[in-house]
Amino acid sequence: MLGVVAVTAPLGDTLLSVGMKRVGPVPLDHLSTLIYALRTPQILVGIALLICFFASYLASLSWADLTFVLPATSIGNVIVALLAKFWLHEQISPGRWIGILLITAGVGFVTQGPSYTEMVKECPVSGAEVRPS
Repeated sequence: MLGVVAVTAPLGDTLLSVGMKRVGPVPLDHLSTLIYALRTPQILVGIALLICFFASYLASLSWADLTFVLPATSIGNVIVALLAKFWLHEQISPGRWIGILLITAGVGFVTQGPSYTEMVKECPVSGAEVRPS
């Protein structure tokens, strides 16, 4: 489940970026442009991916502590940078790469701490056991 969270958010955000570059600048006094943007295929797919992200994020939070789920999703920072660099051909400064490296290293430190997340919980609706993936 955390893999879905980590992949859908960066892909959704990247597709939103691609779509909005096609739409062009959106001034706040012409919000009708945003409605027009909803007809752009990349934006629609990006929104769908972000809905998948949100659903899987909620599911992950129902199984595990926030302090476990949020750091586990930080690989998305690396995925976004790689998508921006190689798909969108954006220039990423060395300072940004260092920032991404520091965030990833910080997450590594956080994951070494004690975990209070239970690995098996009973689903309150069905009574079935739920095991996070």
